[in-house]
Amino acid sequence: MMDAQERVRARFKKTYYVNYGLIFIVLFLLVFGLIMLLSTSSYEANLKFGNAWYYFKRQAGSTALGLAIMLVISFWPNYKIYKRFTILAYAGACAAPFLVKTSLAYSANGATRWIRIFGISIQPAEISKLLMIIFLAGFVSQLGKQVSTRRGFVITLGMSLVPAFLVYSLTKNLSSALIIVCIAVAMLFVSCPDYKRFILLGGSGLAVAAFAVYYAISSSSDGLNFRFKRILAWLHPELYSSGTSHQTIQALYAIGSGGLFGKGLGESMQKLGFLPEAQNDMIFSIICEELGLFGAIAIIIMFMLLIWRLKLVADTAIDMFGALLVIGVLAHVSIQVILNIAVVTNSIPNTGITLPFISYGGSAVVMQLVEIGIALNVSRISSAEYE
Repeated sequence: MMDAQERVRARFKKTYYVNYGLIFIVLFLLVFGLIMLLSTSSYEANLKFGNAWYYFKRQAGSTALGLAIMLVISFWPNYKIYKRFTILAYAGACAAPFLVKTSLAYSANGATRWIRIFGISIQPAEISKLLMIIFLAGFVSQLGKQVSTRRGFVITLGMSLVPAFLVYSLTKNLSSALIIVCIAVAMLFVSCPDYKRFILLGGSGLAVAAFAVYYAISSSSDGLNFRFKRILAWLHPELYSSGTSHQTIQALYAIGSGGLFGKGLGESMQKLGFLPEAQNDMIFSIICEELGLFGAIAIIIMFMLLIWRLKLVADTAIDMFGALLVIGVLAHVSIQVILNIAVVTNSIPNTGITLPFISYGGSAVVMQLVEIGIALNVSRISSAEYE
């Protein structure tokens, strides 16, 4: 009788295995993000909508939806089924940006990057990121060792550039396009042993960046488009304090005034109309102002732990497809965290990148939780196979 009970328990453990470490870190970031969002956005929300809880309620609803989807995906279906939809995922990644040209699209802050379905705002670029992770995992795992050949490498990278170009050209969202390319490079990096190619790619990227900086410096600011003006504002923020670099300078004021332990939760001054859209891209600066260097380092450590847990899941995956899925999620999270903090601290030009799980954005948090659900599914299946 005891043997039968033990078998039932073992089967239950295999079927319903939960990666508690990964879930705890994600839940911590989500709860912390909601607290900081309420603190950051309450003043602006009260002025705009007469309701200090406006942004918080919308984000909490999106978070609840994302958690429900994450829970379902973590148990069903088996992640291996996504491999059947490799080509369909690629078609979807390419097609998603075209949604901003339909009647569903709407503009905000001078950009048309969103669509609205049944009152829910969705950013097609976020859909493209998720679908590209699925496509690349399936395509690279199908190529196998051929991805290391010059032809396989060029084809894979070239196919990744197509949806990135469409995202940039149709939605004018350069940051999302760059993230798609970086995810592809990261997934190729772990699949190809020839690192010389990546040194060449990195050198080419630096050359392009250097040319952009040189062009912005040597040209008249009146004749530059807004992207090159952002480079000038990055190099000389004091000269554009009333325009392009206003947000960056206010963010730096917030970071500098926070000190070691901050002013205290809810005590930020920059969020009181000085720092525009503080709840979006610049929420990390408010974290620094209210919680100080201690709070900023604590959040960075939590993101590092999240990346480490995802790496453990990828390392223990039972097949290349599962490992690449998790590597894609890991790359997406780490790239956005690094770029967001770099933008807020003025280490790179302002590119409008949100902080995962913390910045305001319903579609972003839902898609990020979907990705975590896929990683949990890989972790559960791998654990069952190893038992």
